[in-house]
Amino acid sequence: LSEDVERVSENPTEETEGDMEVHEDSSSVILPDGELGTTTPSLRFSKTCLKNVFSVILLFIYLLLMAVAVFLVYQTISDFREKLKHPVMSVTYKEVSLYDAPGIAFYPGKARLLSCKHHYYDHIPPLINPGQPGDIECTTQRINYTDPFTNQTMKYALVVQGPRDVKKRELVFLQFYLNETDQDFSAIDYLLFSSFQEFVSSPEKAKFMKDCESSYSSWKFSGGFRTWVKMSLVKTKEEDGSETVEFKQETSVVNYIDQRTKPRSDQLFFVVFEWKDPFIQTVQDIITANPWNMIALLCGIFLALFKAADFAKLSVKWMIKIRRRHLKRTRQVTNHIS
Repeated sequence: LSEDVERVSENPTEETEGDMEVHEDSSSVILPDGELGTTTPSLRFSKTCLKNVFSVILLFIYLLLMAVAVFLVYQTISDFREKLKHPVMSVTYKEVSLYDAPGIAFYPGKARLLSCKHHYYDHIPPLINPGQPGDIECTTQRINYTDPFTNQTMKYALVVQGPRDVKKRELVFLQFYLNETDQDFSAIDYLLFSSFQEFVSSPEKAKFMKDCESSYSSWKFSGGFRTWVKMSLVKTKEEDGSETVEFKQETSVVNYIDQRTKPRSDQLFFVVFEWKDPFIQTVQDIITANPWNMIALLCGIFLALFKAADFAKLSVKWMIKIRRRHLKRTRQVTNHIS
């Protein structure tokens, strides 16, 4: 169709000269009444009508495609804004062979540490003299500091270095002794923090412990039981780039059968700390919306819009030219008949 239009537009003089020749020839020939202006104009009119209808249908299709493209642009921008408001939580696991030794802070009160040992492969030998002082092979430090919530009460903490070697299933076994208690049940509080070395190298250990107590949760283990604590480490990356560390733990409790000969009123505490697995869990919020994908999609949609608009404009111009040609030929035929 475009070639047809260009050919007509380039040779308007030839067309008019041809029309003049036809007029001159037809003026010298007398046509019958039934054949004058019936066959050729009606055939031309039917073709022109079909072309116009087809062009209108194409124009509506282009308008429909443009409406779909505009809807896609709106939907893409809406989805991108929604994904920016609701990031997705991403969890990754990093395997390690050695952990940074955690710090275990005990608040024994009147209880006394009797023994502390590191064992491997989950093998804990039976106690020879339970309730009696034994070997303390762990690295420990004692510290006093004020309660971070009241700033008036003094707290006493016993900080013990935790296990490191996860491949050898290293564990720390501790035994505490409490002679008298004025409560119906006896328990010792403890909390875990990420690095014992940071505590040792800190110039202000009291402030360090106050910050730990404000940031970490505390737990308890009871007297008369063997409490087994399996730890796992979770690191959380905040939006500002900072990183927080917390512990998750699984605790199992086994009853301890006191086989000492004389009935005792004192309490024995046994607790084991071990790493659950060699995986450090890292949690962070990620935004799934990729701005480059959205920009590429929008560019493609806008290119399609411009192409459709340009094609629709050419279709309208072509329809106007066809209409003008039809009117011109109709006038020529009318003038000839007259």
